[in-house]
Amino acid sequence: MAINILDEETINKIAAGEVVDRPSSIVKELVENAIDAGASAITVEIKDGGISMIRITDNGKGIEKEDIRKAFYRHATSKIQSEKDLMNIGTLGFRGEALSSICAVAQVELITKTEGSLTGIRYEINGGKEEAFEEIGAPDGTTFVVRNVFYNVPARQKFLKSPTSEGGAISTLMEHLALSRPDISFRFISGSSPKLQTTGNGKLKDVIYTIYGREIAANLIEVDDTEGNISVKGFIGKPVIARSTRAMEQYYINDRFIKNNMIQKAIEEAYDNYLMLHKYPFTVFGIYIDQELLDVNVHPAKMEVRFSDAQQVYESVKTILLRALAGKQIINRVELPEAKEAPRQELPASDSAFGKNFDLIWPSTNNRAVEIFEDGNKKEPVMHEQAEDARLPEPFEQVRNEEATLKKQMFFEEEKKKYEQTELITPELLHEENLTKINVIGQIFKTYWILEYGDSVYMMDQHAAHEKILFEQFMEEFDNANVSRQTINPPIIVSLTEEQIGILNEHMDSFEEMGFEIDEFGGNEYAIRSIPSNFSSADKKELFLETLDSYVSGSTRSLQSSVRGRIATMACKAAVKGNTYISKEEAERLIKDLMKLKNPYNCPHGRPTIIEMTKYEFDRKFKRII
Repeated sequence: MAINILDEETINKIAAGEVVDRPSSIVKELVENAIDAGASAITVEIKDGGISMIRITDNGKGIEKEDIRKAFYRHATSKIQSEKDLMNIGTLGFRGEALSSICAVAQVELITKTEGSLTGIRYEINGGKEEAFEEIGAPDGTTFVVRNVFYNVPARQKFLKSPTSEGGAISTLMEHLALSRPDISFRFISGSSPKLQTTGNGKLKDVIYTIYGREIAANLIEVDDTEGNISVKGFIGKPVIARSTRAMEQYYINDRFIKNNMIQKAIEEAYDNYLMLHKYPFTVFGIYIDQELLDVNVHPAKMEVRFSDAQQVYESVKTILLRALAGKQIINRVELPEAKEAPRQELPASDSAFGKNFDLIWPSTNNRAVEIFEDGNKKEPVMHEQAEDARLPEPFEQVRNEEATLKKQMFFEEEKKKYEQTELITPELLHEENLTKINVIGQIFKTYWILEYGDSVYMMDQHAAHEKILFEQFMEEFDNANVSRQTINPPIIVSLTEEQIGILNEHMDSFEEMGFEIDEFGGNEYAIRSIPSNFSSADKKELFLETLDSYVSGSTRSLQSSVRGRIATMACKAAVKGNTYISKEEAERLIKDLMKLKNPYNCPHGRPTIIEMTKYEFDRKFKRII
């Protein structure tokens, strides 16, 4: 078989495939370049999911006239000078592949102007071939217009997903970028519909509220801590806003959004005692580390990094998150829904990042912006024709209508007031000095206890509470290698299968560490001679068999998590059950014992021990507050 030397055009298209695989790749590269250029305001506008058009406008430094053509060469970059710089990269882009890759598979138009220049430059390059280079009036900064992605690579174009899917990927990307840089104002417009706008005021919590809404923003725990040479700054979610997928686990390395198994493991193990199985936490935080201790030159899309000491990063992040979670009052608050009969105006839903009702303020259809007032009446529509081929977009895409802008601001402020009301600090319930202030009302359904404290009513699950008490008491003994045992006389005899016998013999040392004493009794029978004294109230045979079964089923997490899981199983078996009557004195004892725990708010399996309902919610439900 003959060996062929590929031509330059084919080489460029192959290389482009490593960087540009869909429209969101283009947006990522160009927005990161805008950030590196010092932009404080960035607007991204797309049509047909970015397949037919992407326009990105920034107010950064711009590109010097003599550098414009060079910027589109392969491996041309202003970010590094030599190999030595690769281990100390402080910018998001550096590989010099983005612009050459994009122009190889799309039609690209650039308008740029540097500060102090009298005019800007318009540069057009299609499929890697220069079409125009001319002076033009322009504001400071840079605008890229990318059209017809993969128009010259049909084999790649057919693998693009629907415009809706491609647009969704860009929307998610823009959210990640906005969360990574709250000091930059981001705007994202899909078709003619605004999807995201941030203020750039530097407050991460405001960006979280803008993207995810009031419920999540009201259930955050701030993290600002350092362990060793690693700092973590941002927010993590209370267990109440946990999700069934890892999509909400977001973290950044030196402001670069990445995915890393070690950090993912640190997050989930820190939450191991707070969340139920198959639930994952909400996190948005930055990890800050010396650039020389990581390598970002691992993947063309720069979505991965390599640490010089990954174990240290794991331990530091986990320790910081555990400290942030410890001692926080994370009681789930119950909010009653509005009564259906109550008169209120239902607003149209929208996937806008400003909240579910953003499109009420700025809906648009076929290039027409229509304002809707609070009484539901429409104002005479005003035409807003958009010239897609306009050579110069409006500076930073100014809001089309002043009244619409005012309505948007009023809506945002009103929503923010509601969110801030939920931020009022509830007095700590489970502190020993508050014990005499807690009014134990009584038991309902033979399972839950109603407590009154301050302006809130709390409901305690007696099983979850007792389970957590037993768990933490035993874990303290286990960690100190000082597990107390209760002798069983006469011993309990159990018959085991061959598989169970094999597992028992393999893990006999572990059973002994947990307080069991087990001997062969002959044949397939074994004698249980002692069990951990903390769990003496449990059915002793069932306690042993449940623990043994947990070894048979295995574990998907670390050894430490596996041990915790088995101890949690034992605590569950020994705890007072639901649908069981206990006295008021016993309930008060549970409350007192809960106060001594590091994390009294969740059982070992992540279920809440206590939930809260405020007096405000009761007043609202009974129409004392309208």
